[in-house]
Amino acid sequence: MSDSVGAPTSHGGESIGSAAGGRADAFGSLADERADDVHVGESTVLAHGAVWDMRRDRFAFAGSELTREYLDHTGAVSVLALDDEDRVLLVKQYRHSTGHRLWEIPAGLMDVPGESGLVGAQRELAEEVDLQAEHWHLLLDLFLAPGSSTESMRVFLARGFSPVTHDYVRSEEEAELQPVWVPLDVVVDAVLDGRVQNTVTANAVLAAAAARARGWQTLRDPELPWTGRDAVRGERSR
Repeated sequence: MSDSVGAPTSHGGESIGSAAGGRADAFGSLADERADDVHVGESTVLAHGAVWDMRRDRFAFAGSELTREYLDHTGAVSVLALDDEDRVLLVKQYRHSTGHRLWEIPAGLMDVPGESGLVGAQRELAEEVDLQAEHWHLLLDLFLAPGSSTESMRVFLARGFSPVTHDYVRSEEEAELQPVWVPLDVVVDAVLDGRVQNTVTANAVLAAAAARARGWQTLRDPELPWTGRDAVRGERSR
């Protein structure tokens, strides 16, 4: 077996271009597609939760009737806070379902009616780490567990920080949050080494590193319509 890592090859599927130019020409419009042709015939809430629900849908698909159960989620936002020294703001938070304290970027639920993703992210940055930011960009849109949850996550890049006061009192798991500034490259190394495993943290720092390598040209308008969240099933994100 060779120890070298060669270029990816296609085996029985369609190749995605071997050169950057080829990728841009042939796959410049590569995008997920809304499935407006799939109509839910029956939707039932199996269990109501304090924050999200468990739901069962029945729908016609490819000539059959299918049944799927999933977590009906509000959606969430997160903030990759990056200072002038290219350091990322992380907090370590206990996550009961994982049995771990995870290194995370500031994040929270879209649980305020009528609030936009940008305003939600600004609120979370203040509530979790007592900061406000002057500059905001859209870094990523994600579906965190598309096989089992409607959770749509919008990740923002924020820069230019100053302290802010607010009325929010951190309690429960959030009571022990302690913000730490860590060089972006150090966090990227920790992700690639498997030492930091939070999905949002990993996606955000890898995307930030890629955006930096491209001169930040991939950053987007933070107020772009959140079409992914708008299209999910269920009711919690409405």
